[in-house]
Amino acid sequence: MPLKHQQNDGMAYRMKKLAALQVEITKKNNAVKEKIKKKYEDMTRVLDEDLQITLTQLDTEHEAMEKLLEDRIEDCYHFTRELDQEMFDIGANLKTQGIDMQNAETEKRISDTLKRTDPDLIHIDAFKNEQLLSLTINLLLFIQSQVPVTKKLFQTYAADVVLDGDTAHPKLIISPKGNSATYADTWQDVPENPSRFDTTLNVVSQEGFSEGRQYWELDVSGKTYWELGLTYPSIPRKGREEDSWLGRGKESWCVEYFNGDYTAWHGGVQHELPQMAGKQFTRIGVYCSFPGGLVSFLGDDTMTPLHCFCTGTFTDTLHQALCPGHDKEGTNWKSIKICDASRSAPVL
Repeated sequence: MPLKHQQNDGMAYRMKKLAALQVEITKKNNAVKEKIKKKYEDMTRVLDEDLQITLTQLDTEHEAMEKLLEDRIEDCYHFTRELDQEMFDIGANLKTQGIDMQNAETEKRISDTLKRTDPDLIHIDAFKNEQLLSLTINLLLFIQSQVPVTKKLFQTYAADVVLDGDTAHPKLIISPKGNSATYADTWQDVPENPSRFDTTLNVVSQEGFSEGRQYWELDVSGKTYWELGLTYPSIPRKGREEDSWLGRGKESWCVEYFNGDYTAWHGGVQHELPQMAGKQFTRIGVYCSFPGGLVSFLGDDTMTPLHCFCTGTFTDTLHQALCPGHDKEGTNWKSIKICDASRSAPVL
């Protein structure tokens, strides 16, 4: 068989295997989704059943209390009717001695009835109700500590990101630990080198990665402009071309926030995110699956998806990158800070 035919047969067989793998991966993904969906349905059912049990118990005790109060009201009502009848009988010319004896007996009965129907003797079980509420609150806090589930997953991929001050634009101040970037109005006295950005306010991480999965989070609270993402080392560093901006070339991916609007960028293609307009997040998470060719941007602890890039295949080492943006009349002076992505943000 000619070599060309062998090569064609080999490619055809390879495409067949890849197509079969595509079908298999889709089936497995759908199967996992169904299993997870079933577990969430089971959790909902368990919580609904527990809610009904708790409410039924409260309703039962409330019904018993209502019956007790109705019985006491009825006792008072019947006794009042009896007193009315006795007063009628007394008015029918009974003897004075009999009247005195009747009055004494009546007073004793009134006293006994008042004691028996004293509202202060009837109490709801406040301690039990407080315990039920406390247990419910503890259950809620536990559930909240476990969700979003994707947050727990991504925390296992938390990356230790350190910014490379040698790449930072001269108007950026990088903290000594390399965990924050702050815009400055004046150029810093920093040495010039080929890796330093001289036009865009960018800085990239010291270390890159070319395998596995990584997740990092950044504190963007109080800012009105920022850009966050990933880039190959080959991103242009010099000159006035927009290719050096994050997401404007094929070397980088980013999400940009500017005056309340979010935009995703890659290869110079702009993806507006109108569904996010007006939302402000304290933290932004960036997740990257190198083998999966995926870059995801997520908002805050709710893990709200901002945008996902399905790249297919990465062709070089990836570095984390950010741009804190210039200040705008005192509205964007705060730093971008790298967070410990292995831990949830504190609840304020």
